Amino acid sequence: MQFLDFEKPIADLYDQLEKLKENGEKSGVDVSATVSEYEQKIVDTRQQIYGHLTPFQRVQLSRHPDRPYTLAYIEKMCTNFTELHGDRNVKDDKAMVGGFADLDGETVMFIGQQKGINTKMRQLRNFGMANPEGYRKALRLMKLAERFNKPIVTLIDTPGAYPGLEAEERGQAEAIARNLFEMVKLRVPVICIIIGEGASGGALGIGIGDRVFMLENSWYTVISPENCSTILWRSWNFKEKAAEELKLTSDYMSQFGLVDGIVREPLGGAHVNPDEMAHLLKVRIKETLAELKKIDPDTRIEQRIDKFSRMGFYEEK
Repeated sequence: MQFLDFEKPIADLYDQLEKLKENGEKSGVDVSATVSEYEQKIVDTRQQIYGHLTPFQRVQLSRHPDRPYTLAYIEKMCTNFTELHGDRNVKDDKAMVGGFADLDGETVMFIGQQKGINTKMRQLRNFGMANPEGYRKALRLMKLAERFNKPIVTLIDTPGAYPGLEAEERGQAEAIARNLFEMVKLRVPVICIIIGEGASGGALGIGIGDRVFMLENSWYTVISPENCSTILWRSWNFKEKAAEELKLTSDYMSQFGLVDGIVREPLGGAHVNPDEMAHLLKVRIKETLAELKKIDPDTRIEQRIDKFSRMGFYEEK
């Protein structure tokens, strides 16, 4: 298991527990009672730490190397996933994945960013930062789902759209803007879920839906805390303060009305129990799809437009 800096007390307890088990095996002494005490201490310590997480600590959890990514959720929630490739123009963007899958007997189009589970795969997936062809592939798949009247679920987890020169040359901004324009008019139910990082236009490019949810330890804002700190204070050293000021956590987003709900995570985060997290997510998706199917497509589109038009705070002078 990998532990973050603020989880050091938990890591220390795990080390002590492992040593206790080893000593018990070597000496042949029954240490089951003491093991139970340590296991309870771990649970209590987790509850204490996770009951008072700062915004930046939630950011750290959203980036945990063991945290499930899009393909892991699809694999655990669905069967018969058929990945579709290419934007029919430039190439296949490995940072954006999508395809039809069977969700308890219902065909659903799943689309999401994929970061990769090791160094080689992260490079292949470009760390979850899609190029324009990734967003054009996503739109192609959405239109395909609309043609066959299949609902769409997007899983958002990106530090942002790829900012490289070649991405700008191929129309990064236009590709994202086109997705916003087209997604708001889709005639099928659309559910968007931030499962990790939800940064900037990279997240918005597949983030326009009838319902937008966030996992408890995810974040959603226009810029990462580190980059915000660099712009405002010319240093990354104020990233914790930037995270506080950005109000980027799921609780704040729900209070502001920018997301429709929060999917609670297992104690310790989604990476501690991926199977339970996938089950909780699957239940929310199925409940929401059942709700959205009862609404007429034209009414659903009107509600979607109104929903995003009402977002934001302003004061008239």
